[in-house]
Amino acid sequence: MDKKEVEKRIIENYQQEENMMILVFAQWCVNHGLDPEALYIKAYPNQGNNPALLQALELTVSKEEAGDISYETLLGVLSLFGNDDLAFVVSEEMESLKKN
Repeated sequence: MDKKEVEKRIIENYQQEENMMILVFAQWCVNHGLDPEALYIKAYPNQGNNPALLQALELTVSKEEAGDISYETLLGVLSLFGNDDLAFVVSEEMESLKKN
């Protein structure tokens, strides 16, 4: 395998993992009755619609079908990919959910 192929595989793996992170975020939102797009825009107001998020939303299932995603898991996944602004917005929502 040459250097270009290795670089291509690394990029593809990263993109797959990033898509999984987005799916975890979207499913967590669905599980808690939150709008993933609204939270994303709150965290990143200048980015507009995120095609990867829209694609992930198509893969989410109902709360009843989904497994539980803990707050710690979601925050860990978001921080792993450097989504600090989104993690902050999610943390705010978590606090709001705990109060209710």
